[in-house]
Amino acid sequence: MPGVETKIGPEGEILIKSPATMVGYYKDEEKTRETFTEDGFLKTGDKGEIDELGRLKITGRMKEIFKTSKGKYIAPAPIENKLMAHQSIELVCVSGANQTQPFAMIQLAEGIRPKVSDAGFRKELEASFTELVDSVNKTVDPHEKLAFVIIVSDEWSIGNSFLTPTLKLKRNVVEDTYESKVDEWYAKREKVIWQ
Repeated sequence: MPGVETKIGPEGEILIKSPATMVGYYKDEEKTRETFTEDGFLKTGDKGEIDELGRLKITGRMKEIFKTSKGKYIAPAPIENKLMAHQSIELVCVSGANQTQPFAMIQLAEGIRPKVSDAGFRKELEASFTELVDSVNKTVDPHEKLAFVIIVSDEWSIGNSFLTPTLKLKRNVVEDTYESKVDEWYAKREKVIWQ
């Protein structure tokens, strides 16, 4: 829009400057400094990219971004969206802060869950998820490649506080719940792990 400057910050955050942007917080210089860059751009809290035609694309939220042990930043939402294309998946949470590579925790679709007790079906599903991980990994940067996926046995719902009332996944709850198992999962060195 006319009069609006947009750029991408060093960590991938969308930064904007315009006459319509607020000038700061009333009588709170510290909060104002946190919200603006030194050259006066507002930190939006959104992660994004600008393509070769100058179009801005929002790719996630900065709060959701995590850093691997290699010092690379990962926005989980685009990877989660690629995984969600699989018809057997209901919910996904990509995680891996302070790990070498990210991983994904998957809740199976409601109609699929009862079938996993069948060994043949389970084997087919595992092969399908192995292909899914391979295909997703071909479309992401090297530091974003999934090490493995976990098929969780728990049901993520509003009732057990995994989901908000608007059915959004509470990332912090999911990560805190499984944190103690993460090292064990990495040690297995398998592409598909059943919880």
